[in-house]
This record gives sequence, structure tokens and C-alpha cells, in this order.
Amino acid sequence: MRRVQAAEIETLVTHALREHCKDHAQRDDRDLIHSCLVRIEVRMEQLAVTVRTQGPAHELANGTDDADQPQPERTLLIPWQKTPSKRRREIIVPSSTGPQGNRPIRAETRAKLVASIARGRRWLDQIISGAVTDAETIATREQCSVRHVNMSISLAFLAPDLVKAATEGRLPRGIGVIRLCDGPPEWSRQRRILGLPTP
Repeated sequence: MRRVQAAEIETLVTHALREHCKDHAQRDDRDLIHSCLVRIEVRMEQLAVTVRTQGPAHELANGTDDADQPQPERTLLIPWQKTPSKRRREIIVPSSTGPQGNRPIRAETRAKLVASIARGRRWLDQIISGAVTDAETIATREQCSVRHVNMSISLAFLAPDLVKAATEGRLPRGIGVIRLCDGPPEWSRQRRILGLPTP
């Protein structure tokens, strides 16, 4: 993230220098920054870039010693905002719930749900590929009921946005494995049954 912000600042500053230091516009970025840039101050909503209004090349052309003569400066204000370090996530809120329903899914419920979705997808892939013949074979191998296998496999057909919300912990509290398994195959009906808004 810091590298991205540094590259963004460098691009903005270089563009500003080329706009306001016309005498050095033909130089490459490194020489341009060395010749014109005095300092950069990173503020909350802007960059304060102090530049020399006359660079060394201009003063040498006039027969002056740039090391001894003070050079006029100007401060450019460039709009800029720091990118948040964490991406903001919103909870998918059912349209018919009160404030109590706005709480996110519990961590342990989320972990169980994500594991069940992954297991259901794996078992479905095994049946499709022919690695196993049916749910009964999986149930015997895993020492569980056929119903448990079928319920897990049904989670493989969840809408992608519901799976993503489950993975990121954005589903509202109360929605777990029991409410999501054995749902209809249509994604729009899955959201409607759960009382979730359509994206």
C-alpha cells in the first residue's frame, strides 16, 4: 500500500513540475526533480510542493553562480487524499430487519459456513469427475449421513456474492449453514428467501 501511495505522489509531483517548470520540461523525471523540487509536504487533503521558479540552467545562462545565489521559490497545492489502509466493508443487511439484525455474522459461524461451502464444492467436484460414484460413497468414507453430504453439496450452488459475503464476514447474524443449505438453485430466489437485497 505504501509503495502504491509513493508512486501516486511521485506521478502527481512530476506532472506538476512539468506544468510549472517550463525551462526544464525536456529533462527526464530524475533531472527535473533534482533541478526544480525543493520539498514536498504531505497534508491531509493535499500535497504542498515547493519548487524553484528559476532552475540552475536559467541562472547559469545569465552568468550567475547558482550555488551562491538564492533561488525564488513557489508552493504548489495539489489535491490528494491518502488511500485508506483497510478497505471498507459493508454488511449485507436484510431489508426487513431492525437494528438488531445489522450485527455481522459471528466468527465461529462464519468459519463453519466457509468450511462447509469448501467441503460441498470439493465433494461435488469428486462426483462430477467420477472420483466417487454418489453421495452414499462419500458418506461411508466420511462416516456421516447421506443427508449431511447432500446438504453440504447444496452449498456449492450458492450465489457468488453470498459466498463472497460469507468469506468476508459480511452476512448478517443468524444466517449460517442451516439457513443456506438446501436452497433453491436460482440466485435471485436464494437472496429473496433470506430477505437480502438484490445486488
